[in-house]
Formats: sequence, C-alpha cells, structure tokens
Amino acid sequence: MSAPPPQSTRRTVRITIVLLFIAWLVDYADRLVINLALPSIGAEFDVGRGEQGLIVSAFFLAYALCQIPGGMLADRYGAQRVMLWALLSWSVFTALTGLAWSFAVLLLMRFAFGAAEGVFPPASMKVLVERTTPAQRMGANGVIMSSNALAGVLTPLLVAPLIAAFGWRSAFFSTAALGVFVLVAIRVWLPAPLPLTEPETGVARRRAGGVLRLGVIWRFSAMMFGYSMIVWGLNTWIPSYVSEEYGVSLVSAGALVAIPALAAAGATVVGGRLSDRLGGHHRKVIVPSMTVAAVTLLFMVFSPSLTGFVVFGTFASVAVSLCYMPILAVPLGGLAAEDIGVGSGAIVFGGQVAGMVAPPVIGALADAFSFRVAFASLVLGAAIAAVMALLTPQDTASFRAATGLPDLPAPTKEHS
Repeated sequence: MSAPPPQSTRRTVRITIVLLFIAWLVDYADRLVINLALPSIGAEFDVGRGEQGLIVSAFFLAYALCQIPGGMLADRYGAQRVMLWALLSWSVFTALTGLAWSFAVLLLMRFAFGAAEGVFPPASMKVLVERTTPAQRMGANGVIMSSNALAGVLTPLLVAPLIAAFGWRSAFFSTAALGVFVLVAIRVWLPAPLPLTEPETGVARRRAGGVLRLGVIWRFSAMMFGYSMIVWGLNTWIPSYVSEEYGVSLVSAGALVAIPALAAAGATVVGGRLSDRLGGHHRKVIVPSMTVAAVTLLFMVFSPSLTGFVVFGTFASVAVSLCYMPILAVPLGGLAAEDIGVGSGAIVFGGQVAGMVAPPVIGALADAFSFRVAFASLVLGAAIAAVMALLTPQDTASFRAATGLPDLPAPTKEHS
C-alpha cells in the first residue's frame, strides 16, 4: 500500500499528539489530586500516613492489574474504542471519589478509578503507534509523556487553592468534568490510523501469553519499577512533608512542587529525543542519570533548608525524568505492531506496582522513623533502574533477537 501524502501524514501525527497530550495531562492530574487532598482526608477520616498511603495504593493496585488486560482489549477490540471507554469510566469514578462518606468507600472508589485508568496507557500507546511512522514515534511519545510533568506543574498550582477555598471534594468534581471534555474531543477529532508502514516479517502474531512469557519484557518492566518508585515516592509525600517540616501552607506547597515538575517536563521531552538520536542504547542515558538521581536525592534529604530541598529535588526530578522515554524506546520499536498493547502494558505494569508499593511504605517509614529515612530509601529505585538498563537489549535488532523475532529489513526513506 502506498504511503499517504506527506502533508496528510504530518497532520495526522500533529492532531494525535495534541489529543493524546491533553488526555494524558488529565489522566495524570486526576492521580495527583489525591496527593494534595491527603492532609484534609486524613483529618476528616482520622487516619495516619500509613492509611493515607493505602488510598494511593488502592488506585495503583487496580491500575497495575488492568495494564495487561487493557493491552489485550486494545489489541482485540481497537485502541480508540478502549481509550474512550477508559476516559468515560475514570471520569465517573473521579466524581464519585468526591462523594465518599467513609474511608472504606474512598478506598473502593480509588480502586475502581484505578481500574478505569489502567486500561488507558496500553490503548494510548497503540493509538500512537497506529498514527505515527517509526522515525517519529519516540519523539512524539516524548512530547506526549511530558504532559505528566506538566500536570505536576499545573495540578498543585490550580488544585491547592481550590481545596483551600472549597474543600478537597471540589477538586475531584472539577477534574471529572475535564475528563468528559477530553472524551468528546478524542471522539470527534482523533484521525484514522495511517496505512501500515512497517515491513511485513511473515511472522505470525503471538498470543498474549507468549508475549508475557518473554523474560526481556519483564526486565524492562523492572526498569520501569525503579523509575516509578522514585516518582511516586516523591509525588505522594512531598506536599505533606514541606507542610509539616517547614510549616508551609498547602497553596505554597503546591507552588514549590511545581518547580521540579516544570523542569521534569522538559527533561521528558529531551529523553525522547535522546532515544531517537541514540537509536535506543538506553543505558547511555539511564545509568548516568540514575546515578545523578541517587546522589541528589541524598543531598535533598539531608539539606538543612527548604531552598536546598527544592533545588536538589529539582535536580533529582530532572535526572529521573530523562529516563522515562529511554525505558520504552527499544520495546516500542522492537515489538510487532499487533503485540504493542500487551507488551507495553506489561512494561508499564512494573511502574504501577511501584506506585502501589511506594506510597504506603514511604508513609510507614515516615511514621516509624522520619521523612528523611523514607525519602533516602528511594535510592533503591535508582539502583534497580540502572542495573536493569545494563541487563536489557540496547537496540531494536538485539531486542527482536531476544524475543525470537527476525530483524526488520533496512528502513526505506520516510517523510516525517
């Protein structure tokens, strides 16, 4: 099948990037709202940090469990359809979170919300793969995933004053409305997939179980676990920490959190471009970046001032954010198109397990010892990511060899 006109391809890519960027922005903002609401929730329901961490874990438990089923649904029933159902469902459960009348009901709503959001990432990955050429993919995904860091900037700046003025429940009603808006936008404006541009290999599609039995997939998943352990350990507890340790108001804490998040947004885009330029070879980015992250985390933890805490925390956030796209680059380039949903779901699953484990563990360590001990333990995440970066294939050819797929023919010249 002949390639579409270059202008048509560029338009499809641009619109897809914009719509997925907005969808991920709302997706991530919905998750971050709970972190800002935790002090108010803890006071209303009279629960400690360990129990507050369980609220975050309830989301990530369901989110992790639904990654692989979400990929299977996207591969079988179509990525756009699955993504739309995910948007509708998570918006409903976000609104219901604001109506929770007990701690048990709140846990149930966050679990249901996590299940709804859990099918979104693999469907989104597949939507992107279907609407970009291989040469554009990592750069496009880097731009899209920078929305997570931007959500980290905007959410505390907008939600903290909202909670201070109207209470924590109002934040969930507001973000639910945004989800409905994004649902309509994607339903109306998402372009049709591009014609298949990857060369045919003649290899039959694997069953989902065959993809999940590949050890290399789970090594990339472990790498994502290490990355996400740091991200969610910090995102969940920094607002509470700066409020308790330095007496900063919720609104001011939100502004402080926005500083490292803004820097991380740029680092995520840079990480995507580095992945494109290096043709994978993620250890060249991840090993040095995670080394810097480990050192700056320790400086952050033992900083005697709030300024030092924010400065070193910003350096740590930048170093960690550089690693996100390199973790995904080789698998997304090496998996067969039909297996993208399941494969990417398995890799992202590792990150969600970290999101499930880190918040209550950090909260429990903070209760038992101190926030300094709790944050220092995140160095383990940097070590895990760096080791896994050394133990995984470094380019598409070696990844396909490890998964039993033949190497792709030399690419023809493409219009981007």
